[in-house]
Amino acid sequence: MMSLVNRLPGIVFCLLAGLHAFAQPAAKHNLKFDHLAQRWDEAMPLGNGMLGALVWQKSDRLRLSLDRADLWDERKALDLSKLSFSWVEQQVLKKDYKPAQQLGDWPYDNVPYPTKLPAAALQFDLKALGPVVSNKLDIATAINTVIFQSGAVFRSYIHATRQAGYFEFEKLPASATRPLLPELEIHNYNSGKTAAQNDNSHAGEGLEKLGYAKGTVTANGNSIRYHQPTYQRHYFEVLVRWTKTGNRLTGTWTISSDQPARLPETDAKADRSSHIRWWTRFWQQSAIQLPDAAVEKQYYLELYKLGAVSRKGAPAITLQAIWTADNGSLPPWKGDFHNDLNTQLSYWPAYTGNHLDEAITFTDWLWKIRTKSQQYTRQYFGVEGLNVPGVVTLNGDPMGGWIQYSLSPTVGAWCAQHFYWQWRYSMDDQFLKTRTYPYIHDAAVYLENITRLKNGIRQLPLSSSPEYHDNSINAWFLNWTNYDLALAKFLFTAAAATATAMHLPAETGRWKKRLSELPAYNVNETGLTVAPGQNMESSHRHFSPYMAIYPLALLDINKPEDKAIIEKSFRHLQEKGTRAWCGYSFSWMASLYARAYQADSALRQLQIFASNFCSPNSFHLNGDQKGGQYSGFTYRPFTLEGNFAFAQGVQELLLQSRNGYIQIFPSIPSDWEDIRFTNLRAEGAFLVSGEMKAGKISRIRILAEKGGRATFKLPATCRIHSQQNMQVKSSGSGLIELNSKPGGILLLTE
Repeated sequence: MMSLVNRLPGIVFCLLAGLHAFAQPAAKHNLKFDHLAQRWDEAMPLGNGMLGALVWQKSDRLRLSLDRADLWDERKALDLSKLSFSWVEQQVLKKDYKPAQQLGDWPYDNVPYPTKLPAAALQFDLKALGPVVSNKLDIATAINTVIFQSGAVFRSYIHATRQAGYFEFEKLPASATRPLLPELEIHNYNSGKTAAQNDNSHAGEGLEKLGYAKGTVTANGNSIRYHQPTYQRHYFEVLVRWTKTGNRLTGTWTISSDQPARLPETDAKADRSSHIRWWTRFWQQSAIQLPDAAVEKQYYLELYKLGAVSRKGAPAITLQAIWTADNGSLPPWKGDFHNDLNTQLSYWPAYTGNHLDEAITFTDWLWKIRTKSQQYTRQYFGVEGLNVPGVVTLNGDPMGGWIQYSLSPTVGAWCAQHFYWQWRYSMDDQFLKTRTYPYIHDAAVYLENITRLKNGIRQLPLSSSPEYHDNSINAWFLNWTNYDLALAKFLFTAAAATATAMHLPAETGRWKKRLSELPAYNVNETGLTVAPGQNMESSHRHFSPYMAIYPLALLDINKPEDKAIIEKSFRHLQEKGTRAWCGYSFSWMASLYARAYQADSALRQLQIFASNFCSPNSFHLNGDQKGGQYSGFTYRPFTLEGNFAFAQGVQELLLQSRNGYIQIFPSIPSDWEDIRFTNLRAEGAFLVSGEMKAGKISRIRILAEKGGRATFKLPATCRIHSQQNMQVKSSGSGLIELNSKPGGILLLTE
């Protein structure tokens, strides 16, 4: 079916150039309004992974809500010495669960710390500037520009790599009665005022509940320094500095944690240039072009947010990352690291999207807290190895709250998948040796130790399925849930694969043996159940029973036995409806549908998410913002995981790394005809570009970054156009096997 066609080198160059012609986002992808947002969660978001700002209007002030990723109150509320997994098991068996709730859940719900902290707000009086006529966030450069009716122009950005935010006003009106100068508003850490909680954002307690000493603000001509003590001799500082020349005001700001704030020496022109260069490189990593303008725009806004919140050396992405709520209260769910879904989904698009530098911030953080995770594993589970708290502080301390999930026995397995993906998508041998293999090995040792072998079958003492039955005793199961079981199957599979890559045959055999000791998934007429004897009885926000379909990719629609399970599961989900779904449910469901080649259904989930569950600035607000059209949740707590899962849902339509093979254009909606993507990344470190015209494959390019072997499943009509440093063998059924040298290229055409 495939034939080698020889072409002139010039034609090959044209094919390559055509696939690289749209590397930057376009003006149509920008956020643009004729006003400033009146709410913090609709503001223009700026960030560099460590520093963040939200640009909006509060009363008659232009406001920049300032934030820093590592501003945390790390005081402990959970006393883990009074809890253990075996003790919780006994409480469940005695059907006396209230003591476990009091010890494990009460501190999270009733003590304001530990928590993420907001910093301050930088403000400017708008009275002399007149109404706003344009407010644009250029995502190609991460620069926000506001134009006023008076002719004044305001610009702001946070430098991509330096810990400084920049602002400037140009063309300030000469008629202003007093100079326009920065003002710093500090939060109510010690105001004695209780913040109003009527914004439907699921805000926590007021910041004054933290009980900090009053901060000090020192103004000196052209600078303001704010020093805020927090807890146990910790503090943070905000420093603002500016210059006023004629009708122009320029300035910088920064935030420090546990050290005096210092602003770097700046050269405005050079700083702006280096900032833009970073974002140019970021956008050159990959690109897409879709026939659905709304989905395409949302996709680019999600990638912009990924670039804004993830940076080497910064903490991993929390629920809100660097955009902590600016409403006088603690952020929703304390702005913490939720590893029972939120952090994992937040990094999904970084792998296929060819943003491995951004993805590695998650594994870097997990590695940083590895020692504490091992200590937690010994203390709470009573065994050696490594598990990770499901709800955790910046420094790795468990926070508790609904301990079925916050202290779940399989969180480490889901975290380990990101070490596995970072290796598989990069094929970085050093990362395999120093990070992936040690982490997955330790996680597998823990799971081996915590499970019990009975009649040749490995059992987990207690199992749960986020967040089925919420926080009741019924949320615990004495048999494997499909959620925990799928994670165990993945972990032992990954442990065997990494041991093989490390040339450790005994270890490979060990983990294959453990895998063989696990039971089969629990399946009935509803497809994958929650657990034996427990069907998914109603609409539910968390697709934990379906982990084996995605993200773990253990079940494959192309296998007849798996196909039946997947299709039954989806029919059951559809019967139960979406009334109890949150925004991230629709995003996740898009990837699930894409894996089953139900492209039109996948697209519909993406469209619903973008239209109903996002703020005007694209922030995922969890609830249905159109009054309950698709969900009974109509609140608006901002969290990021739904945004990033959306981006991966788009990428899953275009390229999928499956269990042992890679598929190009796997799940294309029926009315999509003209599509292009450039440099999406597949497992094995293959960079793939493709184009469809009028519903037919026009061209595909596969670049083997590191070389090696891979199997690709291609559209039936593809023909080999040319190949360089790569051997290609057809194995039938649309499958080709590649054996490439580093840098090898395969070009395919219709």
